[in-house]
Amino acid sequence: MREPMDLNVRPDEALLPWVGRVRAAVVLGSGFGGLAGAVTDPQVIPYADLPSFPHPSATVAGHAGQLHLGDAGGVPVVLFQGRVHRYQGMSALDAAYPARLAAALGVETLIVTNAAGGVSPDLSPGDVVLIEDQINLTGDSPLVGWPGPPGGVPFVPMRDAYDPELRALALQVAAEQGMVLHPGVYTGLLGPAFETVAEVEAFRRLGTDVVGMSTVHEVIAARALGLRVLGFSLVSNAAAGVGLSHEEVLEAGAKAEASLSKLLLAVLARL
Repeated sequence: MREPMDLNVRPDEALLPWVGRVRAAVVLGSGFGGLAGAVTDPQVIPYADLPSFPHPSATVAGHAGQLHLGDAGGVPVVLFQGRVHRYQGMSALDAAYPARLAAALGVETLIVTNAAGGVSPDLSPGDVVLIEDQINLTGDSPLVGWPGPPGGVPFVPMRDAYDPELRALALQVAAEQGMVLHPGVYTGLLGPAFETVAEVEAFRRLGTDVVGMSTVHEVIAARALGLRVLGFSLVSNAAAGVGLSHEEVLEAGAKAEASLSKLLLAVLARL
């Protein structure tokens, strides 16, 4: 008989001193790596040095593949500088590993970031979307095979997957900094092919504002493990699938890096 899938993870030995110390985790998507430079006296651990961390056979440009542990905005944090994706041959459970490890470290809040294609005609490259909700079109979930928590069931409520209070905080911080956040819906796809023109139109009709190839599995696992979630998407191009390259994604991130780091640091300081 097959053992039931366990959503929990056991932190590697190098991370044990941090269990119960970190309060927030941030997953840094393509172009968001600059925040790592704001961590005070960090302990930096390459993913390759963590036996439990899923290791895809191929890496993605813009994803450094390492943990940064220390203080950011006066708050003890763990930063995931890069993530793994389903399109790299990983399972949905593996793609959700940052959320699962964050929970094991005792984190209360998970902040997810990504570079995404703009589907809404109201968005332009360089805009930042405050994720209000998500649509999982990957055809998979990290909870498949999970029996639920002890004494519970695996049916996780997702109505407020992105915490309303944290979203209100982010909007307040952005207003104080003179930064515009665009509330919107993120749709997650399997990838790695970019979207066709017809797919973009279909997603728009579904209510999608931005589309990408990550994040949704992390958020599902985080909610199953009781973490509060806040999410941001950097719009890398005006319409997904139309003239897009990965270089554009990295370029958009580089241009917005300073303002996004400032925003995230201020949000962390108020958690």
